[in-house]
Amino acid sequence: MQFEVWAPQAGRVTLQCDDATRALERDPERPGWWSGQAAARDGSRYGFALDDGPVLPDPRSRRQPDGPDGLSAVVDHGRHAWRTPDWPGHPLPGAVLYELHVGTYTREGTFDAAAARLEHLAELGVTHVELMPVCPFPGRHGWGYDGVSLWAVHEPYGGPEGLKHFVDRAHELGLGVVLDVVHNHLGPSGNYLPRFGPYFTDTHHTPWGSAVNLDAPGSDEVRDFLVGSALAWLRDYRLDGLRLDAVHALVDTRARHFLEELSTAVDALAADLGRPLFLIAESDLNDPRLITPRAEHGLGLHAQWSDDFHHALHTAVTGESQGYYADFARAPLAAVAKTLTGGYFHDGTYSSFRGRHHGRPLDRTRVAGHRLLGYGQTHDQVGNRAQGDRLSGLLANAPGLLACAATLTLTAPFTPMLFMGEEWAAATPWQFFTDHTDPDLAEAVRRGRRREFAAHGWAEEDVPDPQDEATRDRSCLDWSEPEREPHARVLAWYRRLIALRRRLPDLTDPDLAATRVAYDEEVRWLAFRRGDVRVAVNLGTGAAAIPLGTRPARVLAAWEPVEAPDEDGLLRLPGRSCVVLAQS
Repeated sequence: MQFEVWAPQAGRVTLQCDDATRALERDPERPGWWSGQAAARDGSRYGFALDDGPVLPDPRSRRQPDGPDGLSAVVDHGRHAWRTPDWPGHPLPGAVLYELHVGTYTREGTFDAAAARLEHLAELGVTHVELMPVCPFPGRHGWGYDGVSLWAVHEPYGGPEGLKHFVDRAHELGLGVVLDVVHNHLGPSGNYLPRFGPYFTDTHHTPWGSAVNLDAPGSDEVRDFLVGSALAWLRDYRLDGLRLDAVHALVDTRARHFLEELSTAVDALAADLGRPLFLIAESDLNDPRLITPRAEHGLGLHAQWSDDFHHALHTAVTGESQGYYADFARAPLAAVAKTLTGGYFHDGTYSSFRGRHHGRPLDRTRVAGHRLLGYGQTHDQVGNRAQGDRLSGLLANAPGLLACAATLTLTAPFTPMLFMGEEWAAATPWQFFTDHTDPDLAEAVRRGRRREFAAHGWAEEDVPDPQDEATRDRSCLDWSEPEREPHARVLAWYRRLIALRRRLPDLTDPDLAATRVAYDEEVRWLAFRRGDVRVAVNLGTGAAAIPLGTRPARVLAAWEPVEAPDEDGLLRLPGRSCVVLAQS
């Protein structure tokens, strides 16, 4: 078997594979690369020693059986017998995504246990499962954003075979699979890349320290490392797309941005495989060039998360106004209306949270609505709260407002995304938890978390200890909830809305300019039109009279019983309720 590694600063590289050791040779065709042959098979343990130092895991390791600090293992992807070899894929237009964390979707916290619960998602009607990161990280439990070994799969979840079985089961049920990948930093523990080469640079800095080297000397190989990892997930695990974490932290001054290079490679792979593949960015830049096609001088990513829609929706249903919610909370329904029709709220406007103007307008005639993901909850927006409280916790006494949030999310002109458990108003929180094996790092994370929220008035004892296993256990979904009230009613509402979205073409129309919105900030109702579909939500406590126009309409779905509009088009909607109607 051929082994190779990029180690441009090394004077000697040795391969240890199973019980054999041999020196590698410099590759005369590729500067900085070392290669050599050794007897190996699927499962063989190996690593590289640089200049007679300790044996380190392969930077491109496909498996870390003993965690990030252990030896790598050979993975023969050809050994897996796929049950769905002819999977045609699911395109992004018309999709409904479901964000899922493998470690807490079930109490077992494994791919196999999660796969056993996928029928629930097929019945719910979503089209894609978006997995939070699955690269190896220290310990057993964590969010996954401190991962290392960007080509490998976290062993406690089930390793490479576990992920393949999960993808196979999802595809059998007609569900696509998207994976969240982190290119902007690696975790602080188990990251051996700097010993091999200039994977990071002090030219730029990020919230996590030195930036990934995308534009300094040696960056050609680093970019190839990241692009190769992305293509490997899509090719070897038959994934349908990738979510790119915090791309605004990918600092790149080169003429051809890394994201353009990545999108070009992914589009080429999609053409080669004959099935749709897509990239979804997380970005707070509000820069439409990110999701503008390369032919139109954009970066060519296929979609991005829309935090503006989330912030507007959150302030509208909760009334919160702290931090970055402040700009949206001044007139929350106006903020919702602006995002529904323009995509971005901050499109060059002043952001008080940032203390400057932010964003630029999105051209609604060139950018389709499905290129923005709309959501009322995500792992970030729930887990980064002090106690990990969901909307269902904040609005425990107002299930009608939860229904309104779901209605706005699932009938908006965006690609909707749900966070696991949201569909039944899960009573379990989703908190920040870690399992760092380095005691100093564990204590630093514990103190940092409590110090962060102490600045916002939280008592230390009220902030869960990330290292306490109970914090993770509290965050696991309770699968008995969907079968009882009030959760069953909320679940039925989500299923109804998703079914309507799949049945009515107007609800997947990507034309942002075709959405028409009206609202009353004081009475707290908002209504919008998408083709022949009318959607109305009443966030106030009292009934509202909402003018929908003179044409008659019929009720398709209503949270509370409601009559169709009268002959003058006036809809009388109960407080904290919502309705979807169609023109007769």
